[in-house]
Amino acid sequence: MAHDHDHDHDDVDLIEEGTTPAADAAPAKKGPDQTWRTYAPAISSLVLLLSGIALDHFAKTVPSFQWFNDPIRFIGCVIAYLPVGWPVLKRAWKGIVSGNVFTEFFLMGVATLGAFGIREYPEGVAVMLFYTIGELFQDAAVLRARRSIKALLDVRPDEVTVLRNGQAQSVKASSVAIGDVVQVKPGEKVGLDGTMRTESGSFDTAALTGESVPRTIQKGEAVLAGMINRQALVEMDVTTLYQDSKLSRILKLVQQATGRKAQTQEFIARFAKIYTPTICGLALLITIVPYFFTQNYEFRDWLYRGLVFLVIGCPCALVISIPLGYFGGIGAGSKQGILFKGSVFLDLMTQLKTVVMDKTGTLTKGVFKVQEVKPVGVDAAELTRLTAALESKSTHPVATAILEHSDRGHETMSVESVEEIAGHGLKGRVEGKEVLAGNAKLLRKFNVTFDEALTQIPYTIVMTAIDGQFAGYFTIADAVKPDAADAVKRLKADGIRTVMLSGDKSAVVEIVAKQVGVDEWHGDLLPEDKVAQVERLKAELASNPKSKLAFVGDGVNDAPVVALADVGMAMGGLGSDATVETADVIIQNDEPAKIATAVEIGRATRRIVWQNITLSMVVKAIVLILGAGGLATMWEAVFADVGVAMLAILNAVRVQNLTFKEADNRTSPRNL
Repeated sequence: MAHDHDHDHDDVDLIEEGTTPAADAAPAKKGPDQTWRTYAPAISSLVLLLSGIALDHFAKTVPSFQWFNDPIRFIGCVIAYLPVGWPVLKRAWKGIVSGNVFTEFFLMGVATLGAFGIREYPEGVAVMLFYTIGELFQDAAVLRARRSIKALLDVRPDEVTVLRNGQAQSVKASSVAIGDVVQVKPGEKVGLDGTMRTESGSFDTAALTGESVPRTIQKGEAVLAGMINRQALVEMDVTTLYQDSKLSRILKLVQQATGRKAQTQEFIARFAKIYTPTICGLALLITIVPYFFTQNYEFRDWLYRGLVFLVIGCPCALVISIPLGYFGGIGAGSKQGILFKGSVFLDLMTQLKTVVMDKTGTLTKGVFKVQEVKPVGVDAAELTRLTAALESKSTHPVATAILEHSDRGHETMSVESVEEIAGHGLKGRVEGKEVLAGNAKLLRKFNVTFDEALTQIPYTIVMTAIDGQFAGYFTIADAVKPDAADAVKRLKADGIRTVMLSGDKSAVVEIVAKQVGVDEWHGDLLPEDKVAQVERLKAELASNPKSKLAFVGDGVNDAPVVALADVGMAMGGLGSDATVETADVIIQNDEPAKIATAVEIGRATRRIVWQNITLSMVVKAIVLILGAGGLATMWEAVFADVGVAMLAILNAVRVQNLTFKEADNRTSPRNL
């Protein structure tokens, strides 16, 4: 409600800072004492107003109460007015001094002081009282929205246990340095990002990614702040300062999310700058102009109509419920593990016509697994051990897949003279044998004969040669995420074209594309090829400025196209830092179905915002006409203004409680 129109600030930022009269009365964080101080002015004013109305009634009907008249009646109403009116008048005066005259504070101040001027004391008190009640109602709604986001994300412990000189010490997490060793007990939350020192550990990652299944993290793998240790005591090496942890960056993104305003918000801000002074001007004309056209002109009556017009015209419902609606949309996204970096992106989600997705890590798990082992002339176990021993000297994802498939028998083998041949594979001596492990180009380079038909296999294959003889091969593939097909299906149902781009083999890309059902796919792409494809797709949409394109990726090589798209989306749970920083929307749990959920949240938010705009404008237009015609009193005006504002705020908060489910039995927010 209270909003400074002529200052170019984001409405939600003002809400967060607490610029309402209610916020002036008490700090933002409310304990029992602060809560009482917040509500005491409105309560005392209400009690005094009701007492005054009762005394007014008795003064007219009971002779012994006729003492309740001016000046006692005036003094009593002033006492009832000051607890709620003084903060508003003070804000109005500050606005006037700074050159910002036409605010809600000014409107309400003029209307209520005018009511006192024509001796309508109870109505003057009532206007300010109900205005303040609306403010308190708004503050409660905003506080609820902020708490819902903070409770979901800010799960960092303030203290951690650090090992120093062999002793475990409890210290502030913010004081821990990179390289320190931290202990995490069973049931404790991880306070900092780091890598595992212990052989393995089981962690609940729901706070970060929404995953219900605990994740096993091995020695040397990343552990993130916000995870919960589920089993034995573990130790980890700190790799990031407290303020730079992934969770800290996520929290900063949420805090900054209100900085980018949606077009609707910008329109309402511009509209209010014109609307408020216009209402003041019309109220003045309603008061003065009838003097020249009415025979029995009564200044008091027409001033009353002008004051009623001012109260009705206060744009509270518009300037608060709309940014609050977008803030609610950001909160709804947070509940689903989706972070919007600004309300503008909630609007852009409603305009998507094309969604372009990377394959690996977005639609597929990005974790390679050995599918088959095909030995030739040797035992399968022997082939696996020799190949794994050589691959243990590489950090390539394919090498990792073979090592995970091995029975660890390779760990005791001697490996010598390892040479990595770029783009080909590895060469070395294992247990005295010359071993090659890589692609077809590697075997051709060393004149090893093999069946050329193997090169037609669509999956990644690792061929092995032992002492110059072809010994077999491994097929390795990346599994499609369980919800990928559902994500594509839901996007299509929303009328959105789906495209998949990948640097993987075209044959592999085609198999995945058919599994998930995308409309278009392209493989064998370098990073610059992805950029060219996105530019082509954007050019196809250029004829309609309301048609937007989103790109969803997770790797470092996706950062350029994430930045190029109208809406860049990052798989943030496991995605690279570069892509997460570049993206406009972050999906924390890496589920493709959340792409469709983000679209639904955007559409639901926009629908609620326009419901509020329509409700506010229609009701105000009707009551403004009635007020100008003398058919609405000050009481009806204040109830119309505050009532519409409360309905709009309730509607705005509702977006946080909408249900978005990814399964076939999901409920849709379309039926609002």
